[in-house]
Amino acid sequence: WPAGGAQATANDAEARTIFEKFITAQNAHDADAMKAMLLNSPGTLLFARNIETRGRDEVAARFKTYYEGTWHLEPDMSKFHVAVISNEVMQVLVPIVFTRGLPGKPPQQNTFLISQTYVRDANGWSVASVLPVANTELK
Repeated sequence: WPAGGAQATANDAEARTIFEKFITAQNAHDADAMKAMLLNSPGTLLFARNIETRGRDEVAARFKTYYEGTWHLEPDMSKFHVAVISNEVMQVLVPIVFTRGLPGKPPQQNTFLISQTYVRDANGWSVASVLPVANTELK
């Protein structure tokens, strides 16, 4: 039992670090840092605005288009949750207020529950999927 709890605690801290790095790259509109965080796999997934985008390069390019307008994320870290699936897979859930707008258009704010899956391989932890969900209430 103690070893399992220690592993979960370590993964919680690692997940928070990865997530905070993700938010920093997003808010800096740093496409290169974002791409470096993504799992180098054709299965890497971003499902947002009813569009499925797969593959590291394609997901990074999609984020880069978001950066052309207003794009800022404010997570509610008091509601940050980690599910340790295995030693190589974690999932995080956290509500985020998105301030976004197309170039030249007024920005709007919306809150989404973000689900991200992290996978650990020989290179460390990477973001394998990003799924914003309109229902932000965790029960």
